[in-house]
Amino acid sequence: MTVTGIFTALIIGLIIGALGRLVVPGKQSIPIWLTIVVGIVAAFLGTALANAVGVGTTSGVDWIEIIFQVGLAALGVALVAGFYGRSHVHR
Repeated sequence: MTVTGIFTALIIGLIIGALGRLVVPGKQSIPIWLTIVVGIVAAFLGTALANAVGVGTTSGVDWIEIIFQVGLAALGVALVAGFYGRSHVHR
């Protein structure tokens, strides 16, 4: 993987993770690095899911793939926020 590929994965992860955080109601007390990690994982899983269903490659913008990615990011943010919030004491 090149430096450009890593940088692109970080940017895409940040965008997908941020969109996932916007979908989840309430305040999520997780750091930005964890949001990026959740976004990167959700982007990969969403792409794999879209390809498995047969909607991964379409003409134009792959809206269904993006919906899968953001939905998985929202699920990931909700799960991580639940675990992270319980394991860390905030003052």
